Amino acid sequence: MNRQGTELPLQYTSLDRAILFGLLATAVFTALAHGTVEPWSLAVFESLSVGLIALWGLKMIAQKRVTISIPPASLPLAVFVLLGILQSVAFTNRLGERTGLSMDIEATRATVLALFFLVTLFLIAANHLDDSERRRTLMTFLIIYGVAMALFALVQHFTWNGRLYWFRPITSEATSPFGPFVNRNHFAGYMELLAPLPIAMIITRAAPRDSQLLYVFAATMMSLSAIVSLSRGGMISLAAEIAFIAIIAADRGNRGESRSDSRSRLRISSSLRTAALILVVIASIFAGIFWAGPERIVDRIAGEPTSGRAQHAETFFSSRGWIWRETVAMIGANPFLGVGLGAYETAYPVYSADDGSIVLGKALSVDRAHNDYLQVLSDCGVVGGALAAWFIILIFRAVARGKRSHDPLRRALAIGGGAGIFGLLVHSLVDFNLQLPSNALLFLLLSAAVCQAGAKKSAIARADTREDIGRMSFALNESR
Repeated sequence: MNRQGTELPLQYTSLDRAILFGLLATAVFTALAHGTVEPWSLAVFESLSVGLIALWGLKMIAQKRVTISIPPASLPLAVFVLLGILQSVAFTNRLGERTGLSMDIEATRATVLALFFLVTLFLIAANHLDDSERRRTLMTFLIIYGVAMALFALVQHFTWNGRLYWFRPITSEATSPFGPFVNRNHFAGYMELLAPLPIAMIITRAAPRDSQLLYVFAATMMSLSAIVSLSRGGMISLAAEIAFIAIIAADRGNRGESRSDSRSRLRISSSLRTAALILVVIASIFAGIFWAGPERIVDRIAGEPTSGRAQHAETFFSSRGWIWRETVAMIGANPFLGVGLGAYETAYPVYSADDGSIVLGKALSVDRAHNDYLQVLSDCGVVGGALAAWFIILIFRAVARGKRSHDPLRRALAIGGGAGIFGLLVHSLVDFNLQLPSNALLFLLLSAAVCQAGAKKSAIARADTREDIGRMSFALNESR
């Protein structure tokens, strides 16, 4: 049915369904393909994105109307793509040398192409999550998928034979694989995005009462898998997510005190129920930790070696500090527009101190800043930093609106999605999860869901871009 209550054509609803499941399938593929960090998997991801764009176009043709919802959060993303295109423009001087704003034109062009597809999928998701049934399908799928991913990762961990999926060998000793990811921090970042969703479904009462224990189980398994991965950033981010949810629950309770006594008591009861749920999840996680063996986790938190290959306790400088030092120098030399999207690895040696690229006697190739905020500033300067801050502010404005919705599912998406986004942003202080297409895509899918959860119906009806969501619509010309 459309907004006027008339029946939509069958081909329109079928295409809508195909687009939604195509988005979900693409998200699954990017994670199972080791985060989509290899050329073959990136090519498949981009091909799937082209297919989804084609389906979106076919839907508009079948509908005989172009209707595009434009969340405000899409604007900084679009400017980011335009900035990357500007950086990738090359000029040839009289000596035949090619120059441009980027220090690696080809790397910037490849990065901009991947970013374009990610932003386009964000826009497609925002346009296909404006229906309650599709939002519920998304939430249900992500929770089931998250549990399946967590169980697979734990089984692979306890039956580890040195190969991903038990058959693909690890070629580098510097890796720390977990689940389908070569880096345990990226697996933990992926789980951080999914783990708050079942908790949010329970505290907003969007989950059926008779299945709430299953949602507790889902949250526990996803959180436990992130902890067992031994990612310290993941552990800190999970704690931040629990605090985020607790603060939102307390805020709802405090606002209720200014209303009638009966409503105030109801709010207090809801807050106590939320607190009890969080304690149950925490207790379940600790029980799982003790079952899996807490010694390695305690050693990891303390910075002690957790494998036979490690010979020294890890310190801040030996793990990330020296990279951050050189990155700050890179930012200082290119403060406004940066060295170019994707050009970090090429630019790094120019700003590296003699002792910065050698650890334990081995020369290292540094391709990431191990801090997404420093990465944005080094790649795109203060302009990119301002765009990233603009996007984050808009997302959390949508979270704030969505958590006040009367629709339990909208509240669950706003709180759960907001907590997952917040957790990954905390993790981004010490890692580069958002540099992986898999984690960036899931991050943007949740961001699109949060934008729709926080959109006001009145804003959609008025097509007012100053409000929560803009809407462009015009009929396609029909041949006579």
